[in-house]
Amino acid sequence: MRVFKITSVSALAALLAIGATAGAGAMQQASQDQPEEMMVLNENGSRASVAGPSQYFTGNARIDPIHMEAKEPSRITSARVTFDPGARTNWHSHPLGQLIVVTSGQGWTQTRGGERVEINAGDTIWCKPGCVHWHGGTKDTGMAHLVVQEALEGANVEWLEPVSDEDYLGTE
Repeated sequence: MRVFKITSVSALAALLAIGATAGAGAMQQASQDQPEEMMVLNENGSRASVAGPSQYFTGNARIDPIHMEAKEPSRITSARVTFDPGARTNWHSHPLGQLIVVTSGQGWTQTRGGERVEINAGDTIWCKPGCVHWHGGTKDTGMAHLVVQEALEGANVEWLEPVSDEDYLGTE
């Protein structure tokens, strides 16, 4: 197996396009069977943004749904999350891991017991299955990212306690 480090959003898009091209023959055959069910287009603005629930977020965060509910046999879910300065998730983990693609701004992320790390537009982060972590904007800068994760037995996240100000500010 070859492992590649994806260092930009454009590189990720190129890899996704390669994968889409590789499966085109199978998709064409399937589309002849059920053309109306093979692709779902959600037009921009067709789904409402949702405020990040206060039981899972500190500060103002907005969730823009991309693919919030996995459709069998797929287990993939995804969203765009925008954090105001000072906003962050609670500590949490994902049973099958999480891919984070920072699309704008500057933020922070941290694994339980690890150092807080600065993340910037174009950065990608892979959190392994079960890795307890948090992510959000910095104290002075907002940040937006795309998140992609798989659901296991219907759950794509396990929410834990809020991140302390000491952990968030890196003063603990």
